[in-house]
Amino acid sequence: MSNSYVPRLPKPGETLHGERFAVGFGGKGANQCIVSSRLGAKTAMVAKVGNDTFGNNYIQNFRDNGVNIEHVSTTSEAATGVAPIAVSEDGQNAIVIVSGANLKLTETDVQRSEGLISSARVVVCQLEIKPDVTITALKLAKKHNVVTIFNPAPALPHLDPSFYVYSDFLCVNETEAEILTGIPVSCPNDSQKVISCLLERGCKAVIVTLGSQGSVFATHENPLIRHIQATSVTAVDSTGAGDAFIGALAFYLSTMPNLQLEDIIRRSGKIASASVELPGTQTSYQWQKDLPTELFR
Repeated sequence: MSNSYVPRLPKPGETLHGERFAVGFGGKGANQCIVSSRLGAKTAMVAKVGNDTFGNNYIQNFRDNGVNIEHVSTTSEAATGVAPIAVSEDGQNAIVIVSGANLKLTETDVQRSEGLISSARVVVCQLEIKPDVTITALKLAKKHNVVTIFNPAPALPHLDPSFYVYSDFLCVNETEAEILTGIPVSCPNDSQKVISCLLERGCKAVIVTLGSQGSVFATHENPLIRHIQATSVTAVDSTGAGDAFIGALAFYLSTMPNLQLEDIIRRSGKIASASVELPGTQTSYQWQKDLPTELFR
């Protein structure tokens, strides 16, 4: 993953002078896993990387962050996935994902990890791999009564209905919510129709993150939305903030499951807010020891 820091995001056809450039680790699934690990959860990845320098570095990065890599394999059929990112002065970003080796992960690869999945407390899935492979992971998790979090990103407008049925928690940002439902979301009040629509598709709970406006959520049992304000911070780089939220959500659901859902979402939002105060993606994710102790008691 590479970050190009620019005064503002370019318009179509426009070339801008950047201010600096940085290369780091990324990928939604990897980011979410690293966040959970740094917060104190026992984590593992099921993934595929290219047989190249980027792939070797990714595997070492997982090791350095205490992630189980038993089911991270390599392929010579494609390069490791990359994501060039433009970051503006106000912390906004635009991302292009080139999936590469991610698309070489197969249903068989996931089925081989059934022992790992069955022993997990929470399984987190995204759409950076083939949808059929993602749904296989969700189904295996539910077969073993494991809590599932589904982050449908990059979002697709026509998802197989089973994605919703096998998702205990569907977590989307406002852009992804609109792609899934066709309903624009610009503020918390817009979220009721979106969340109602997604709950009707079979999710047990839906969370919509709204950046500086916080997040809204509702559950099948309590379908009226609740809004949780974001912590006010000075944004340096918002890249990966959504992944920080989901990684924190997975951490709390797996290690502190007796907390009220509203409290879990509030704490996850605080961890996401802390990440935007630092540059980069995984470089902005803090370890538990560097965060306020009240987030962990």
